[in-house]
Amino acid sequence: MRRPLMLLATLALAVVACEKKNAPAPAAPSPEGQATGAPAAPVDSDTILLGEVGSLTGSEATFGVSARNGIELALKEANEAGGVKGKKLQVRVYDSQGRPEEGAQAVTRLITQDKVVAILGEAASSVSMAMAEKAQAGQVPMVTPTSTAPEVTQKGDYIFRVCFIDPFQGLVMAKFARENLKLSRVAVLRDNKSAFSMGLADVFTDKFKAFGGEVPGDESYSKGDTDFRAQLTSLKRLKPDAVFVPGYYTDVGIIARQAREIGLKVPLLGGDGWDSDKLYELGGSALEGSYFSNHYSPGNPDPVLQKFLARYKATYGSVPDSVAALAYDAARVTIDAMKRAPDLSGPSLRDAIAATKDFPGVAGKITLDANRDAVKEAVVLKVSGGKAEFVTTVTP
Repeated sequence: MRRPLMLLATLALAVVACEKKNAPAPAAPSPEGQATGAPAAPVDSDTILLGEVGSLTGSEATFGVSARNGIELALKEANEAGGVKGKKLQVRVYDSQGRPEEGAQAVTRLITQDKVVAILGEAASSVSMAMAEKAQAGQVPMVTPTSTAPEVTQKGDYIFRVCFIDPFQGLVMAKFARENLKLSRVAVLRDNKSAFSMGLADVFTDKFKAFGGEVPGDESYSKGDTDFRAQLTSLKRLKPDAVFVPGYYTDVGIIARQAREIGLKVPLLGGDGWDSDKLYELGGSALEGSYFSNHYSPGNPDPVLQKFLARYKATYGSVPDSVAALAYDAARVTIDAMKRAPDLSGPSLRDAIAATKDFPGVAGKITLDANRDAVKEAVVLKVSGGKAEFVTTVTP
């Protein structure tokens, strides 16, 4: 642990403060909560406490803030509807800073000190895996909104997710590249420090080859790098039809600019780690004509989704990204299970979450399989005019 873990807040969700999703909220005290960094308010017998861990600071802070917004909204709605088992819901939030060690420390504190009944988060697979070990050992159910690496739920039977996993996402993009875009040669540029990026790159490579395509080159970088020109130049020499870059938006935007700078003009392809408004700020016009898989599209006319979009925009002043939508779904799946469970002990709540079937999520209907993974559809989006446009839907 490089610096002390930051206790961000105990959030009572009768009142939700407006904030922009691309920056952490200011440390303003609420009537039932505490200012950022202040001691946690005590939880009374009429309150059920949940835990949340997210990257509220660091290079992937938009993920943590979006997740916090989605969870806040879900709990606020639940409390307005009467809470769970006659009690109100609160959430205690800790900052992972995007670091596995910080996430693990946060889960330990949530279980041993705060005595939460369930944990929501994290967005990133590498952090979620470190957290999952602690949650499994403590027999406290953990539901991640967007961690797609298969290994996350393999940590144990208390670990769940409401998103599809990398093998499906890799299949989606390999099939789309080969069949929709008619590409024959796609190179790969992966983050070798990210379980998400490595897993998605491996699956894409295997599936694209199985569909008759060729992967002429496979280069790597490490999270935190800022100069990708050497790898991009090596790939350019191979004359690929496209480059698959399954990284996070923080790197992808810079990679896109540098690719265009060296004359690599082919489309870039990616996964749900691209999904952030910051992507377009970082990449600008260099991203035009690129494609990525994602969990949902705001253009879907589904009434459940449209109701969520309207309330989210009214509360936070922005359109929710997929992290916000899936965090909202993760909280709602957990709340639904809490209502169905005979009690809120770890085993009872675990069994109730595992029984989730055909839950009407805003990012698609959710059924949890035997591996505690969500079986659901994916969408493919195209970057056009500085935003992501819906292209197609791919079902399992």
